Amino acid sequence: MRKIVGLTRYTVIVPAIAAILGALLLMAQGSFAVVFAIINSIVSQTPLKEVIVDVLTAVDAILLGTVLLVIGYGLYELFVDTEVDVPPWLQIRDLDDLKSKLIGVVVAIIAVVFVGVLVDSNRAGDVLAYGAGAGALVLGLGVFAWATRRKTDPTTKS
Repeated sequence: MRKIVGLTRYTVIVPAIAAILGALLLMAQGSFAVVFAIINSIVSQTPLKEVIVDVLTAVDAILLGTVLLVIGYGLYELFVDTEVDVPPWLQIRDLDDLKSKLIGVVVAIIAVVFVGVLVDSNRAGDVLAYGAGAGALVLGLGVFAWATRRKTDPTTKS
C-alpha cells in the first residue's frame, strides 16, 4: 500500500506539463502581440497611448506565462524530480519556496495591470479605485507571505 501511495506523486506530471505548455502558449502569444504592436505602430502611426496599452497587455500575458512556468517547474520539482536543471533562483525545495516565487510574480502582474489602467483611463476615480484595489491585494499578499514565512533556527546561518 505504501508503494502505491508513493507512486501517486507521479500524477502531478500531467498538471505540471499542462502548466508548462500553457506558459509557452502565453509567452508566444505575448511575444507575437509585442511584435504586432511594433509593426502596427510603425505602419499605421498608432497613437502612443494605444501602443502602450497593447504592449502592456502583451507583457501581462508574458508574466502570466511566467507564473504558469514557475508553477509547472515547481510542481515537477516538488513531486517528481528534485534534480531538474533550472537556474538556482528557480529551484524549489518546498511549498514555501513555490509560494514566495508565485507571490513575487503576481505582484509584478498587478503592477503591470495597474500601469495599463493608469495609461488607458481618462478618469481619476477609475485610477484611484484600481490603485486602491491593487494596493490592498499587494498588501494582503505581503501580510500572507510574512505570516506564513518559514521560521529560521537562530543557531543556523542563512
